[in-house]
Amino acid sequence: MDTPQLNYTPVRMDPDPARTKTREVSSRLLEMAGVKGRVAESGMRATGCDSYADDRFAMEHSWSLYGLAGDQVDTGMETLRQALDENGWKITRENKTNSVDQHPEIYAVNETEHFSVKAAALNGGGKEPMLAFTVYSACYRAASPYAANHA
Repeated sequence: MDTPQLNYTPVRMDPDPARTKTREVSSRLLEMAGVKGRVAESGMRATGCDSYADDRFAMEHSWSLYGLAGDQVDTGMETLRQALDENGWKITRENKTNSVDQHPEIYAVNETEHFSVKAAALNGGGKEPMLAFTVYSACYRAASPYAANHA
């Protein structure tokens, strides 16, 4: 059976520096939204790229920006939309979340840095208004054999 091939060469990096890089990308996205609030992290985790090779992994970082008024959620989403394009990101899809409230959602990629993001403006439905983000890295190739098995 043939192994699927990536359309890029994974950067050689261990999980700790990959986590740091992913946090940096998340911080820049927060700045791009241009609104102030409380950041709450759902967490960061390493995921396998097992179908490519045992020494490959990717990072996934989920977090939200709380403490916003409803109009700040809309402003933050619009500011983010404009800033993505100005900062090397390409919006690949805009739609509504698959929920009763049908919140606006943006998917974007940064092909230079090999990251993607899903951002949603959660406003209404009786919940606290927030911007929710999930940042995904491309696959990395572990620099050390131990690191690949302990991402």
